[in-house]
Amino acid sequence: PHRIKVPLIRREDAPSKGMNVDLDDLSKHFREVSWDEALDFAAEGLKNLDENFGGESVAGFGSAKCTNEEAYIFQKLIRQGFKHNNVDHCTRLCHASSVAALMENVGSAAVTATFNEIENADVAIVIGANPTENHPVAATYFKQFAKRGGKLIVMDPRGTAMARFARHMLQFKAGTDVAMLNAIMHIIVKEKLYDEQYIQAYTENWQQQKDHLETFTPEAMGKICGVTPEKLKLVAREFANAKSAMIFWGMGVSQHIHGTNNSRCLISLALMCGHVGRPGTGLHPLRGQNNVQGASDAGLIPMFLPDYQSVTDDSIRSEIRSIWGSSDDFSSQKGLTVVEIMDAIHLEKIKGMYILGENPAMSDPDLNHARAALKKLKHLVVQDIFVTETANYADVILPAAAFAEKSGTVTNTNRQVQIARPAVSPPGQAKEDWWITTQLANRLSLNWQYTKPREIFDEMKLSMKSLDNITWDRLEDESSVTYPSLHSSDPGQSIVFSDGFPRKDKLAKFTPADIIPPDEQPDEEFPMILTTGRQLEHWHTGSMTRRAYVLDKVEPEASCSVNPETLGNLGVAPGEVIRVSSRRGSIELMARPERNVPVDMIFMPFAFVEAAANLLTNPALDPIGKIPEFKFCAVRIEKIKFLAAE
Repeated sequence: PHRIKVPLIRREDAPSKGMNVDLDDLSKHFREVSWDEALDFAAEGLKNLDENFGGESVAGFGSAKCTNEEAYIFQKLIRQGFKHNNVDHCTRLCHASSVAALMENVGSAAVTATFNEIENADVAIVIGANPTENHPVAATYFKQFAKRGGKLIVMDPRGTAMARFARHMLQFKAGTDVAMLNAIMHIIVKEKLYDEQYIQAYTENWQQQKDHLETFTPEAMGKICGVTPEKLKLVAREFANAKSAMIFWGMGVSQHIHGTNNSRCLISLALMCGHVGRPGTGLHPLRGQNNVQGASDAGLIPMFLPDYQSVTDDSIRSEIRSIWGSSDDFSSQKGLTVVEIMDAIHLEKIKGMYILGENPAMSDPDLNHARAALKKLKHLVVQDIFVTETANYADVILPAAAFAEKSGTVTNTNRQVQIARPAVSPPGQAKEDWWITTQLANRLSLNWQYTKPREIFDEMKLSMKSLDNITWDRLEDESSVTYPSLHSSDPGQSIVFSDGFPRKDKLAKFTPADIIPPDEQPDEEFPMILTTGRQLEHWHTGSMTRRAYVLDKVEPEASCSVNPETLGNLGVAPGEVIRVSSRRGSIELMARPERNVPVDMIFMPFAFVEAAANLLTNPALDPIGKIPEFKFCAVRIEKIKFLAAE
């Protein structure tokens, strides 16, 4: 339902912008127009802002639901057309801190080993992730690993389904990842369980790391993280003594103001034990969306060009401009990230946006702030398949083709570049995203000549060494190739960095990590912790899955998971409605008892517009990864007292 089939322009007599669009009668807010009128209107609005306020008055959000080619030309349009780097996408809200730590310490933002390499491991850590619900394909490999005798170590503040398969479950206190992980590394150092030969051959900064870990004893850290010293020692020994071990992590690690430090700890733990670069070893931040890896690789982030080349490097920008056939330079300054762009709108530095397939009116933290920013924009172009919550604020809506209706490539969490072919035709007048972006670019005088995704892919290869030996023809023949591929018949390397790292002197780096407390601590007024996440039935903001009849039938109502003891203390029965409040707002939703949630915590999915979790979440950012602290904010919960009917 509510698929956009024709271009739409906001009516001049429409009600003021807000979360008020009647999806069953769009004519109250928008009028149907031709493609030419919609594209002319979209481009003219952006061009006027550029001419009157400068290029930096326009920013862009792209999408990891789109293809590599579409991500690539989206960031190209913002950089080439408006001469700056204020372009970002949803990686900022999931694994930005993981990317920052990986780039810093191993020189690459992608996984060092595919998740199926767990077949060759004897120990695996899964931390801050709920694969059974969020990464079900990878979860099958993890379950098989445990069933054949592999030692699975699960670490999470909330009990997850994967814990049933775990040799050890470390249910640590929320926000204390660094304390727990540093204690584990302290034990490995104290008992000399580290791999001295590997450290000397492939790493730097080891002495500083050893010195830093001196005070992180399991006795002291156990009191902070809530895990016994004995359990910490047992896990440290099993991981260090493993022949081959892997570490997988999810957004429970990354979505903190200390997310980069969390990731630094995991990288250091793997390096000190030599668990990188061999079969059954490696570091793997689990990417959930179909193309979040590929969109990042393609340069859809504000500080990097394609293949994570720095925007601050003059020679790299010159090479990119040469490929683009552009004589005008674009900014050497790192661009603004998702949350920073919203702040800049409130400061009236950004006045227009081009949003492709993203839904910040649901996905950003502190949604009242984000929605007020969208309302404040002078010109908003939204390109999507449905009238999302963000499209409620649009001046023009461009109807896009869905994934099954388009051609192109995507790159998954395993670094597999896969080709997609249309299975069905787009409905009505909907068009593929690359076509729409190209048409818009040419109305901005960029003179692009693309006629098919293959031509964009060929251009991408000119600046992306990761695509060496991967051609469009080869993908059509083989369906997918893992990068890096060493030659034209190499299916790709599932394991990388066996002979060194893409850093100076080929050495990975140890970066000591300090304990940084969450930005907002529980207190007398807000005594509980809210953590958020996905659920099996609904993806992210629910813009697609809640329109899927079967999925919405299975999970039709917003709910939050609360420990039964907590509900009992409040006098709340399962299924009753409670009010959850933070310093930013309140929502009401059904209470669901769950024993795996600690008594001082509640868990809430963020897919339900009628009870949007991000109305409550904290926009505080990790200073390095610039990711919001979705996984920790202070809240209170209350039983709603309904007045009896007279």
